[in-house]
Amino acid sequence: MSRPGAVTATLALYLLALVVAGWAARRRASASAADYYLGGRSLGPWVAALSASASSSSAWSLLGVSGAAFSLGGPAVWILPGCLGGFAVNWFFVAPRLRRRAAATGALTLTDVLATDEGGRRSRAVAWTASGLVLVSLGVYVAAQLQGAGGAFSQALGLDRRMATVAGAVVVLAYTVTGGFLAASWTDALQAFVMAASAIVLPVVLVAAAGGPGAVIEAASPFADPASGAALAMLGIGLGYPGQPHVVNRFMAARDEAAIRTGRWISLGWAAILYTGMIALGWAARAVHLAPASDEDVLLASATAHLPPVAAGVVVAAVLSAVMSTVDSQLLVAGSAASHDLRGTDGRGRAGARRARYAVAAVAGTGLALALGVRATIFERVLFAWDALGAAFGPALVWTLAGSHPGRTPVLVAMAVGAGAAIGTSLAGIGGATGRLVPYALASVALAGAVAVGRRRGGRR
Repeated sequence: MSRPGAVTATLALYLLALVVAGWAARRRASASAADYYLGGRSLGPWVAALSASASSSSAWSLLGVSGAAFSLGGPAVWILPGCLGGFAVNWFFVAPRLRRRAAATGALTLTDVLATDEGGRRSRAVAWTASGLVLVSLGVYVAAQLQGAGGAFSQALGLDRRMATVAGAVVVLAYTVTGGFLAASWTDALQAFVMAASAIVLPVVLVAAAGGPGAVIEAASPFADPASGAALAMLGIGLGYPGQPHVVNRFMAARDEAAIRTGRWISLGWAAILYTGMIALGWAARAVHLAPASDEDVLLASATAHLPPVAAGVVVAAVLSAVMSTVDSQLLVAGSAASHDLRGTDGRGRAGARRARYAVAAVAGTGLALALGVRATIFERVLFAWDALGAAFGPALVWTLAGSHPGRTPVLVAMAVGAGAAIGTSLAGIGGATGRLVPYALASVALAGAVAVGRRRGGRR
């Protein structure tokens, strides 16, 4: 079988498995919007861990990280502790507390958690503000993932990149609209295995081609000092993990505490494999003097040049896995913002599930339009949305889970300051450690200040 034929056959089987999973989950996703968005809070440790991991590790984790390691060299090593630190905070601190709070209050979304205070009062202002931020940020994020899917299809099958982007959107939409949260979780777990396998096999092959680890380390040198701006910027990526609604909803859907305790170790092990592999791949590509069309084509170019056809097809499937495992979760969260959070509905009944599906389709269309019409790299789009969501939601969520809900006004202040600072630094072209760390710091200080003012005035507002 020719290389294009083998790649096409591998992809066809993989995509068929995703659509079948979506169809299998359709009945359990149709009872209500609550089932559609959280799958009846039934996830076991493996599905919860792998689906949360894959959802937080988008096309950026494969294409962006390998490309960053290729272009930056040694300083890219700080991506690893940055990401692993974010995983650890999520699984050891956020996950158990968020699962308990969501189960006790009946929350379906992160917005529900932030908008509902200790007395069960739901703030419409918080819900609307959070929903607006979710829709804008995830619209940009979905565009980045569809862009990654288009690149994978284009390189593997020789399709026009724009047509390939449309094809990727259609596949994701097919199983997400059909099967909802359960389909997304089941397929994400499958996709996590494919991503991990590629993060082991391809780097090993390329390191061997480069002449061994010594040659790879030499090609990556020099390494950044831990206190340098480059290192701090990479480490700062971990700050965004608690504020990502498409990731933390897996914790809300875990069936019990045991699933969280087991899942945390599965997730951390998976993350270590993935990010170590992608950094090693980028460095090895430097050592073999690979000449990709762009930095973000390093992984696909390496697979084409150094793997047999079927294995190359699996790597392309891994890229699509990274894309789809994030897009499906983001579509569900954005759809829940439009059909549940803005409406303030309780999620019961088949009508709620139908509205949810319509909202998911609308958000997918918006993301596709951005992917086709606005020029930006995957790395730029993802970090913009990641920082905006993380700075807006992370401080308020951590405060809530560490003690009690800070109140309506402090949450609104934190969201406005965090998102505003992240968007402002991005538009001003302020990157590095300053652009990454300042929005989180400002949001945290603003939140603490608003809580202190509220308490001096005699109570939460």
